[in-house]
Amino acid sequence: MTLIQLREAGPAVHVRLHADEARRLAVAGVVDVRPGPAVGMWAVRAGRKVGAARIGNVELHIEPKVPIERLLFLVGYARNPTGWRDETVPLADHAGLVPALAAALWRQTDRALRQGLLQGYRTVDDTSPVLRGRLRETAQLGRRPGLPLPLEIRHDEYTVDIPENRILATAIDRMLRVPGIDVVSRRMLRHLAARLAGVPRLRPGEPAPHWHRTRLNERLVIALRLAELVLADASIEAGRGGILSNAFLLDMWRVYEDFLSVALRAAIVPKHGGAVTFQARHHLDEQGRLDLRPDIVWRRRRAEVGAVVDAKYKADTAREDVYQMLAYCVAYRLPRGHLVYALGEHPPIRHVVRNSGIEIVCHTLDLAADPSALLARVGLLADEVARESSGPVPAAQAD
Repeated sequence: MTLIQLREAGPAVHVRLHADEARRLAVAGVVDVRPGPAVGMWAVRAGRKVGAARIGNVELHIEPKVPIERLLFLVGYARNPTGWRDETVPLADHAGLVPALAAALWRQTDRALRQGLLQGYRTVDDTSPVLRGRLRETAQLGRRPGLPLPLEIRHDEYTVDIPENRILATAIDRMLRVPGIDVVSRRMLRHLAARLAGVPRLRPGEPAPHWHRTRLNERLVIALRLAELVLADASIEAGRGGILSNAFLLDMWRVYEDFLSVALRAAIVPKHGGAVTFQARHHLDEQGRLDLRPDIVWRRRRAEVGAVVDAKYKADTAREDVYQMLAYCVAYRLPRGHLVYALGEHPPIRHVVRNSGIEIVCHTLDLAADPSALLARVGLLADEVARESSGPVPAAQAD
């Protein structure tokens, strides 16, 4: 097994690989693979995916640029903005995203299950020689007309087969298959999997069942949030080209886009009203051939578009980003558009497009900031977007 340790968007690492191993890595699409300086050497570079993956005989560990606890906050907030913000997930001192997540998962699950498995009632349709619960008359007449037995019944069963337990059990099983987990975490995850042995697991590809936060499952909430992260981003399947991979991988551009979309909606709608739509489909041309899909569209009223915002994780395509936002502004007849980059704290850069009067404003967010400070910055951004959603654009011709 060859271990390759990389950093998100960092420098390439030169490793010795067989040609077939290099081909498998390239086909999987997780990292960029190019011939190295010598025969048998390959330059492997991480892009915007972070986490861990086992592809054939190669194990990849890709660390994010932002602190791990901040990354988990971004992902968790995007999935549940009202629940995650007040729930601190204590991470052990682990060097790596996957070890830290595995440790957090088993610690929180172990703490949640100290009082025993949560049980609940589940409605079951069954065939029985005795009446239990209530008779399903339609099924009885349709399947056994005129026969007294057996009976088609429906009853409530008190069981551990409930959504919360299924989510936890499946997430633990999948986390055990992800490479890069330390010995202690692997042992504790196996122990928890044994405790949940009687709980049915979700089938591959089956979405996580819905659950509601209640007084009864309150002790499971943090563990469930972590488990949902694992289920959403862990894969044990054939990837591109049929290459088998066990992985927990996060696309950082998607993490950032999801966070900004949810956080901006939470900041702008309660204070300024209207509604926010994600990935709204529109067209640049009258014939409807040129599709447009801005990340965030804020409508002040039912039909009136007040602002368009696009999340940009990196700034190396800034020129193309401005052209894209210009198309959005033209199509929506807006005097101003907003691009939000995942960078440090810098004052907005404003581009006024010649002969059109359209202004493109480039903002930045510091993802390494404390969660409260980051959300406060999004709140200021929401106020600025709402304030500048109408009104004249400066006459100066910039850039």
